[in-house]
Order: sequence, then structure tokens, then C-alpha cells
Amino acid sequence: MRTLITFQNKSIPVYFNQENKQPMQKTLRLLSSALEHKISNGKRALQKCLHSLISIEIVGCEAILHSRSENDSLALSLY
Repeated sequence: MRTLITFQNKSIPVYFNQENKQPMQKTLRLLSSALEHKISNGKRALQKCLHSLISIEIVGCEAILHSRSENDSLALSLY
């Protein structure tokens, strides 16, 4: 399943698998708050990933952040 979120004035696609136990709206709220927190308080590597973010994949309780450079892609725990 795919949905779009707005982050830093960009539309970012978020991909879910059907096996997620949490409701999609709750997961999206957790993801948005985590991204906003990390863009202001995160380490430089995480901020670099967020500035070049192209898509997000939710797998279980983790968000895989895909950036333009594969080396900058990271996993972020939502819970």
C-alpha cells in the first residue's frame, strides 16, 4: 500500500506492507512526529538523509528512509 506525506514542503511516498499490526493513521502520526523531531535535533548523518529523502518504507515498527544517495539511507525506529 502507498500513501503520501508532506515533509519539508515535499511530497514523500510512504510504502506499507499488509502485515503491519498498528493502524495506518497512528503509524503516520508517529512517523511525522519522529521526522520533525529528528530534523531539528538529530545528528548530522540523519539530517543529511532527511534533506535528500525520496521515499519511506514501513516494515514492522521501523521506517526505512531512502535518500538520493544509497549511502545516506537509514532505518528509524517508530516505537
